[in-house]
Amino acid sequence: MSTIFGSLALTGACSNSAGPGGLPSCGARGTQLSLAVAAAYTSIDPATDSGCVTFPANTAVDTAEYLVLPWSGGGTPGSSTQFTLQSATPLPTIAMQSVSSLEPSLSGGAPSPHGPLAVAFDRFLRASARAHRYTIPVRSAAAATAVPSAALSGPPTVGSARTFKVCANLKCTSFDNVGAVARSVGTHIAIYVDTLAPSPGLTTANLDSLRNVFDTKLYTVDTVAFGHVSDIDTNTVVIVLMTNTVNKLVTKADCNSTNSYVAGFFFPADLAPGISQNYNNGEIFYSVVADSAGTLSCAHKPSEVNDVTPVTFTHEFQHMINFVEHVLVKGGNTEEGWLDEGLSKYAEEISGRSFGDNAHFSQFAISAVYDGYQYLLNPGRSPLLIPEDTGSLAEVGASWLFTRYIVDQFGDSLAGRLVRTAMTGAANVAAQTGQPFPQTVSRWALANWVSDLPGFTAPSELQYTSWHFRTTFGSLHNQNPTNFPLAYPLVPTFSAGSAVNLSGTLWSGSGAYVRAVQPPNSAAFTLHFSGPSPGGAPVSPAIVPRLIVLRIR
Repeated sequence: MSTIFGSLALTGACSNSAGPGGLPSCGARGTQLSLAVAAAYTSIDPATDSGCVTFPANTAVDTAEYLVLPWSGGGTPGSSTQFTLQSATPLPTIAMQSVSSLEPSLSGGAPSPHGPLAVAFDRFLRASARAHRYTIPVRSAAAATAVPSAALSGPPTVGSARTFKVCANLKCTSFDNVGAVARSVGTHIAIYVDTLAPSPGLTTANLDSLRNVFDTKLYTVDTVAFGHVSDIDTNTVVIVLMTNTVNKLVTKADCNSTNSYVAGFFFPADLAPGISQNYNNGEIFYSVVADSAGTLSCAHKPSEVNDVTPVTFTHEFQHMINFVEHVLVKGGNTEEGWLDEGLSKYAEEISGRSFGDNAHFSQFAISAVYDGYQYLLNPGRSPLLIPEDTGSLAEVGASWLFTRYIVDQFGDSLAGRLVRTAMTGAANVAAQTGQPFPQTVSRWALANWVSDLPGFTAPSELQYTSWHFRTTFGSLHNQNPTNFPLAYPLVPTFSAGSAVNLSGTLWSGSGAYVRAVQPPNSAAFTLHFSGPSPGGAPVSPAIVPRLIVLRIR
């Protein structure tokens, strides 16, 4: 994957409109803004001031600059509302910049295990678990002769055979009965390979190497960071099942047309109380098999499977641990998809860091960085609080960026606290951080622009401490301008404060960026933050609207 994107160094939709003429002044309920020094900021609930904010006159000899964000501080995942942000006396001759057309799709190289089909399938599995919505597999004669899970106490022995039920399509409405043999068994992991896997496949040395990485590195990274995994089948190991059925989840035609395939997954029904016996009743990660000739779907060389499978495993293992802690240990519901996904992308990143070299760091973290880049290209089009069953890499990028930010702010132990609880979603984040969720989201939104802004010292609460994204993205842009078309993807709309004229959609947990400048010795100006009609109905409270303002200079 890193050869497609570039390599990493291991270091710590809106629209323009001419609009109407003048709007009424703020009146008694408006906010009189006072941000006297650079880096001062505020987050305003428009319900408290009719969405009307007046910026003071600039009496200095230098230009004043404000970062203004119409933003959603929460709401139901996937919810949205229309908004307008407009100066009281907008000047339609001032053009505003937009990067809405700059949304790169992955190009160059082999199909990606992190593409839209893989993202949508992952989201489907999380949503199915949350809704307790599963198709019960038909019991076949082959399955009836399989060794019952109760008889599998203790780890399997190398060479032992077993039959598994495996989801056979992207909606898991049918299941294959897969015969597989244990090929490599360690302390925490046992790798089974489909008896019908194409030849030549992974060698015994390949499988032992994968097992060693799972056993000695990734298992430890995820369990230390997030929590414990169950052992409902009493076999003392997590099974890695490499099977043809995973390859066939995406047809060769779809793989090639979307540049995407499913590399692996965790199926929550295998552990779900009351129904796991209908499935495999155990801790299992499903993976593709090597298929150099492309007999099952698009081709996957052994070297590709060796590179991709560990990254997919650490991602899916977090999902497994999260399910175990929320459902089996705490007796609650599964985590909301956006936070569960953010934690799994974080798992990829910290697994890459754990090796201590740039090659592994790039191998594990590059997809999260690419997804984050896609989100920052146009945050106004992608919610942080993602709904189920979409395939947007930008939405996944928002989840990772937010998770990375809150761990930077509240410490490495936060990830585990978010997992080892019955709480979910925004309420979980608020409880574990001790801060109102809208406040945390507002600060994260600012950090995306100011954290490492040249010539600006951001307050500590507005910083990513583990990444210097302008440096990272700048390097990737130089290496691969096709997939990283800008040196820094976030480009706020630029306007005179007296000429702001922006409208569009606010998605839950996300919003838009505006740089509003005020010339020296210029008069005060007013901004109205309202619903779709300028100066009219307020922004819907359902998405917890906030007008966030920070003084740059």
